[in-house]
Amino acid sequence: MSTKLQFRSPSARPGDVPDFSQFHVSAPGELPVPDLRFDAVNPWKYATGLIRVLDSEGNATGPWADYLGDDGDDNAILLGLKDIMKMRAIDARMQNAQRQGKITFYLQCTGEEAIGSGFQRMLSSGDMNFPTYRQPILLIAADYPLQSLLGQLYSNQLDPLQGRQLPTMHSARDYGFFTISGNLGTQYVQSVGWAMANALTNNSKIAAGWIGDGATASNDFHSALLSASVYKPPVVLNIVNNQWAISTYSGIASGNGVTFAARGIGYGLPAIRVDGNDYLAVLAASKWAIARARKGYGPTIIEWLTYRAAAHSTSDDPSAYRPKNEADAWPLGDPLDRLKTHAIKQGIWSKERHTQAEAEFIAEVKEVQKEVEAHGTLIDPASMSPAGIFRGVYEKIPPHLNRQRQEMGY
Repeated sequence: MSTKLQFRSPSARPGDVPDFSQFHVSAPGELPVPDLRFDAVNPWKYATGLIRVLDSEGNATGPWADYLGDDGDDNAILLGLKDIMKMRAIDARMQNAQRQGKITFYLQCTGEEAIGSGFQRMLSSGDMNFPTYRQPILLIAADYPLQSLLGQLYSNQLDPLQGRQLPTMHSARDYGFFTISGNLGTQYVQSVGWAMANALTNNSKIAAGWIGDGATASNDFHSALLSASVYKPPVVLNIVNNQWAISTYSGIASGNGVTFAARGIGYGLPAIRVDGNDYLAVLAASKWAIARARKGYGPTIIEWLTYRAAAHSTSDDPSAYRPKNEADAWPLGDPLDRLKTHAIKQGIWSKERHTQAEAEFIAEVKEVQKEVEAHGTLIDPASMSPAGIFRGVYEKIPPHLNRQRQEMGY
């Protein structure tokens, strides 16, 4: 008798037919809206089912649509459409900029935009996101200046961080966007710690931690869940399950677990699973979880079920590990197409207006991109004062650093 390692594999590899039959896709309305205390319902069905609002025809239906109420009105729908379209215009332009050698690195969030847009639209001023590198849509939905967003990617004179961060690792404290770390998983424990500290001030602000399916295999993920279960701080712990880590199928991180959300039950934490490509479901679930945190009922884990339609990054070729048409076979569709269909059904959008809006956002991004590139690119850099290395390190520059700066002549 011999032993061997066993691990989960994706349903299809390059050359195979994509197969997502293993997913149970709940019908819209199958899961009711639970009490905010979440102590009078069976948590397992929420951690293994799927909260949905939009059906296959683009209609909003079920208790979560009712719970959303005016927060899902025409204006909210149009804001979501515009957030997603703007993000896609940025992704397309920045992907090309990297290929042209103008920036060093880029990650697209194509197919996942509804999650960040809908969640951010439910937050309040002073709340803090602890994101990964695939959530710049949080900044778009927070109306962060496009010039500063692109400036951080080009690391030039228009970069508010003055080149101190790698491209795609943004930081915007005033917009509720904590500095991204390249060490995956660290932001999860940081979000719990921030929420614990903030709770002591009793000012009703909440934190939101973000992590990808692959990074749930890190120690920080479990440390965050343990601390959250013990102290019950006001935090929403988001898991973006887009099916693939860098080139590793999500089953490697989940092992034989049923879902990522189900892991929260073992820690005694309420956990829900949501159709991340359904913008209205994102709004409704975010509204519910954020209300729980703000009213003192503690953390909620949300697993957002979605699909990474693009490559992991500009250094990745997904055709080497998954079928080229797998994104098209994803059973939850494209978030932009689904929201567009719903908006047209509501009579507040049209195919013609959609085409026009796409052109408008591309033109806007191109104009700002041209302005930002005038201040330096990777292949045509502009000089920056060496005095910048002394700023932003200490609140008050120590005397010995002042002397060093003066010796440099700055």
